[in-house]
Amino acid sequence: MKISYHGHAVVKVETNGKTILIDPFINGNGLTDLKVDELNPDYIIITHGHNDHVGDTKAIARKSGALIIGSPEIATYFHWKGLNTHGMNIGGSYEFDFGKVKFTQAYHSSGYETAGQQIIYLGMSMGVLLTIDGKTIYHAGDTALFSDMKLIGERHPIDLAFLPIGDNYTMGPEDAAYAAQLLGAKTVVPIHYNTFPVIKQDPYQFVNMLPNGQGKVLEPGAEIKL
Repeated sequence: MKISYHGHAVVKVETNGKTILIDPFINGNGLTDLKVDELNPDYIIITHGHNDHVGDTKAIARKSGALIIGSPEIATYFHWKGLNTHGMNIGGSYEFDFGKVKFTQAYHSSGYETAGQQIIYLGMSMGVLLTIDGKTIYHAGDTALFSDMKLIGERHPIDLAFLPIGDNYTMGPEDAAYAAQLLGAKTVVPIHYNTFPVIKQDPYQFVNMLPNGQGKVLEPGAEIKL
């Protein structure tokens, strides 16, 4: 299984002949190495409804036929646009042909801003646990620190965790380092930083806050194999 990071909160998982793309914010993401017209995922997972996480979902899914997995509100929104969707909610899990998806809570808002200056509510924000071939990947989405991360880690031993460190909109480096401690993940990768001036952070400084060997900075396009 190959897991790669592509700037902001974009993560790609390739396993068993399937490709899963998480929070595909490509256009407008100055840090990504991806191009929308080159993507052909089988699944798109959306953690919440903000524009920098919904991103280019519609264009990618229309081209590829990917199944969009997200909150019931996100699933309904894209179903109304003629796309394939599967709605799930916090605490729920489902077995897909590549493995199991389970959504966790995340403390964050979730609304999509339209070009017409409207905000569309797209359900609660969520983190996501992927369990594939006996390995567990946790993408926290956008979130503040919360104590139940300890429960998430106890219930689901995590091999690889993607945690936001940008501050301002999410937890900052100090809170994210404490979150890593609560989760007990074997490897922690920082995400959601440096895309905008207000979330500028040094990921290596964050990694230095973690026990030796736990933290790993991935430049856009870099990958980890599990």
